[in-house]
Amino acid sequence: MIVANATGCSSIYGGSAPATPYRAGQDGKGVAWANSLFEDNAEYGFGINLANRKMQEKAIMIFKDAISANRLGEQVKTLFNQYLEVSNDTKKQGEIVDRIKDLLEKDNSEVAKELLVYSKYLVKKSIWVIGGDGWAYDIGFGGLDHVIAQGEDINILVLDTEVYSNTGGQSSKSTPIAAVARFASAGKRIRKKDLGLIAMSYGYVYVAQVAMGADRNQFLKAITEAESYNGPSLIIAYSPCINHGLKAGMGKSQEEEARAVKAGYWHLYRYDPRLENEGKNPFQLDSKDPTESLRDFILNEVRFASLAQTFPDVAEDLFKALEEDTRKRLETYKRYASMDYSKK
Repeated sequence: MIVANATGCSSIYGGSAPATPYRAGQDGKGVAWANSLFEDNAEYGFGINLANRKMQEKAIMIFKDAISANRLGEQVKTLFNQYLEVSNDTKKQGEIVDRIKDLLEKDNSEVAKELLVYSKYLVKKSIWVIGGDGWAYDIGFGGLDHVIAQGEDINILVLDTEVYSNTGGQSSKSTPIAAVARFASAGKRIRKKDLGLIAMSYGYVYVAQVAMGADRNQFLKAITEAESYNGPSLIIAYSPCINHGLKAGMGKSQEEEARAVKAGYWHLYRYDPRLENEGKNPFQLDSKDPTESLRDFILNEVRFASLAQTFPDVAEDLFKALEEDTRKRLETYKRYASMDYSKK
């Protein structure tokens, strides 16, 4: 796995010494992490993806040339042919390549030494581009849109805090109606951008909206499906932030995610283009109808509650607008979920 991380909160808590969340597994193989600029992270990850794909293609070509010239033993030839047959299964690829490496390490020939260098590129890498909504919805949106439009196998994880968290809490295109933020001190007046629907409009992008604290199984399904999907994937994860002003405290952020879904503030879904080929609806709405009060939910966060205290004359109208926006979003998602894709 290789992570391209946009500068922001995630790069700070992901790349600070003395601890890091990116570590090797029991087999000694781990995550390679690199931090890009704030605005070009999608392009940065796309470049990493292209470079790895080209190196894999070159490694395969060099192995094929060596086989054609009869410069490899029968065991390596057999294993390499098995490797070519499991091109979509990285786990099996890795197991076969490990066996190829073992054989090459025992061979002192010059060709074996050259192939050993390139053998590490044979296994397809999992490329993940990670950043916040200020990058994905705003400053870096052009790059993100360009990358998903290329159809390459790359995964994007957006940590949606609904505000520019790392630079002081400025309003972003992800900030919802009525939320108080810098540059929206009297409450945001326009609705939140729906990044997921924009990505879905391409028809070949895997898209999911998740909230770990609300449904861990749905969250893991989305990660697994995005990883297995041979194309661009976008996962939008609800991420409570200190700028939200959770009255229960940031230690309760997982519980806040669960409340956001129960109140209909945040919706869970997965859009998998592969299902359409099976005559199934690619859009799956995973969250239920609201069971808790949206008004109670938002008033439990300072970013909304402060509006009622500071600008009471406009607060009620904006709260109603937020309620209407969440209702319309849910209706839109339900409409997508009810569409019939069965083959006539």
